[in-house]
Amino acid sequence: MRYREREETQQDIDISPLIDMVFILLIFFMVTATFVKDMDLEINRPKASSSTLSSSKAIRVYIDASGDTFLDGQPIRTWVIQSRLRELLEQNGDGLVLVVTDASVPAEKLVEVVDQCRLAGASDVGVVTEQEAGTG
Repeated sequence: MRYREREETQQDIDISPLIDMVFILLIFFMVTATFVKDMDLEINRPKASSSTLSSSKAIRVYIDASGDTFLDGQPIRTWVIQSRLRELLEQNGDGLVLVVTDASVPAEKLVEVVDQCRLAGASDVGVVTEQEAGTG
């Protein structure tokens, strides 16, 4: 009786399922990531040396150089901001509103929009600025 010698078999690890999973995870994270993009308005933001980063989940109200206001990508009259913003705040629940304004907008218009935001129930209203060069 003789023992039969076994043939040595080389075992390879198949990494194709691993590569498939990596691509699936990559697609998942790309699709679920949230990106904040400002509207395509020509806005020269005012500068401030004490500016801080803002939340990406904030509702944004835009005021362009001509004084027109925009909410949720749509033009809106100042006196309608309160009712539309109240609806958005109920859906969002965060209570944070950012006013993106042009530097040439009169202070009276800015104060009017901020006042409408506060009357709508926003807990925190901020004005978007650019950080001045040479600070920080």
